[in-house]
Amino acid sequence: MTSAQICIMIAIVVYLALMVIIGAVFSRRTKSVGDFYLGGRKLGPIVTAMSAEASDMSGYLLMGLPGLAYLSGVADVGWTVIGLAAGTYLNWLIVAKKLRNYSAHIGAITIPDYFSLRYKEKKNIMMAIAALIIIIFFVPYTASGFSACGKLFGTLFGIDYHIAMIVSAIVIVGYTSLGGFNAASTTDLIQSIIMTVALVIVLVFGIKQAGGMESVINNAQALPGYLDMFNKYDVNTTGSVPYTGLKIVSTVAWGLGYFGMPHILLRFMAIENPDKVKVSRRVASIWVVISMAIAVAIGVIGLGMVGNNVLAPLDDSETIIIQIANVLSGYGILPALIAGVILAGILASTMSTADSQLLAASSSVSENILGGFFKINLTERAKMIVARAVLIFISVIGVIIAWDPNSSVFGIVSFAWAGFGATFGPVMLLSLFWKRSNKYGAVAGMIVGGVMVFVWKYVIANLSDTLKVYELLPAFIIALAVNVAVSLMTPAPEKKIVEEFEAVKKIK
Repeated sequence: MTSAQICIMIAIVVYLALMVIIGAVFSRRTKSVGDFYLGGRKLGPIVTAMSAEASDMSGYLLMGLPGLAYLSGVADVGWTVIGLAAGTYLNWLIVAKKLRNYSAHIGAITIPDYFSLRYKEKKNIMMAIAALIIIIFFVPYTASGFSACGKLFGTLFGIDYHIAMIVSAIVIVGYTSLGGFNAASTTDLIQSIIMTVALVIVLVFGIKQAGGMESVINNAQALPGYLDMFNKYDVNTTGSVPYTGLKIVSTVAWGLGYFGMPHILLRFMAIENPDKVKVSRRVASIWVVISMAIAVAIGVIGLGMVGNNVLAPLDDSETIIIQIANVLSGYGILPALIAGVILAGILASTMSTADSQLLAASSSVSENILGGFFKINLTERAKMIVARAVLIFISVIGVIIAWDPNSSVFGIVSFAWAGFGATFGPVMLLSLFWKRSNKYGAVAGMIVGGVMVFVWKYVIANLSDTLKVYELLPAFIIALAVNVAVSLMTPAPEKKIVEEFEAVKKIK
C-alpha cells in the first residue's frame, strides 16, 4: 500500500469511527420505539433539512450526476436536476408542515402508521400493504448501498469486495441499530457537510487541472450538443441527438418521487417545531440546488481533464470523482488526506441513504407488520430488541442480495424511486389535502401505482418508442386518478375522520 493510499485510509477510518461513536452516544438517549424510529419528534430545522437531503441524494450526487454529465452533456442531467430541485422545494412547501401536524395529531410514528390512522382502517390491511411496499423497494435499495461501499474500497485499495462490503454494512448497521433515528439524522448532517466539502474541493482542483474554466468550456463546446439543453451528445455516434419535449417531461417527472419517499417523509414527521419548517425548506433547497449544480459541473470538468491529458478516458463514467481524487492524492501527504475526505464524501453519500432506508424497512416489519397487522403486543424493551434485530436481519438480506460484485443492484435505484413515488405519492397528497379521500381509494391507489410501475416498465414501454417514458410519470397519474375515482364511487369517510381532517387543517 502506497503512502497516498495509507493517508486516504486514515481519513476514511477516522470518518467511520466517528459514525460509530455517534451511534453509541445516541444509544443512551434512545429510550423508546418512538425515539428509535422518529427521534421523539425533536429534530431541529438544520438537522431536519440536511439529514433529509443527505438521505435523499445517496451516491447519485457524487457518482450518478457527474458520470451522466461527463458521458452525454448537460441536457439529460440538467432536466433531471431541474425536476429534483422542483420536487424538493414543493415537498418542503406543501407536505412537510402538514404531515408533521397530521402525524403528531393522530400519533403516527411510521408512514404505514400514518396511512392506517389517517383513514381509521381498523383491520390494518392498508398498514400491511404499505409496509410490504417499503420492504419490496427498500431492501434491494439498501443492498445497492452496501455494494457501492464494497466497490469503492475494492477499487481504491485492492481489498476483496466481499470483505469491504461486509465491513461497510457492519458500520452502517452499528451506528443505526445503536442510536436509531437520532443517530442516523445526526450522522446524515455530518455526511452532508463532508459531501459538500468533497464537491467544492473536486470542483476547484479539477478546474485548475483542466487548464482553467475557459479551457473546460472550449473542450465541451467541441462536442456536438454537449452544452445544449435541447440536444444530447451521443458518445456512440459522436454526434448530437434531439432532446424531445416528451423526454423533457419524462425526465423532470423525477421530482414527483419526493412525495412518496418514506425516508424523507419521516424527517418531516420528526420536526420538533413546525414553525421552523420554513428555515428547513430554505436550507434544504439551497443546498440541493448548489450541490447538484457543482456535481454536474464536475462531470464537464472531468471531460476537460481528459482533454488536457490529466486523466485517461474513463471506462466507467461514474468513477470520475474517484479518479480526480486519485490524481490529487499524488501531490503529497496533505493532498492525499484531502483526497481521503473526498472519498469519505462518496462513502457518506451512500451511507446516509442506507441508514435511513434500514430504519424505514425495519419499522415496517417490527411496528407495522408484527405489531400493527398481527397485533403482537410487546413491552417497550421487547419492542426495542425486536426493532434492532429486524434491522440486522434486513441488513443480512441486503448483503446477500449484493454478494455478486457484478450484480445490477444499481439499476434498482431509479426503479425503486418510481415505485415509492407512484405508490405513496398520490395517497400522501390526497390524504393531506382532500377530505373526501377514503380508505378504499387509498388502498386502490397504492396497489395500482405499484402494479403500473412494473407493467409500464416491462410491458407498455416496449410497445412503442413514444411510450418509453420514465415509469414514475404514468404510474403516478394513473394511481392518482384511481384513488380519486374509487373514493368518489365508495362511501364518504365517516364523520370522525372528516372532523379530524378539519381540526388538523386549522393548526397553523
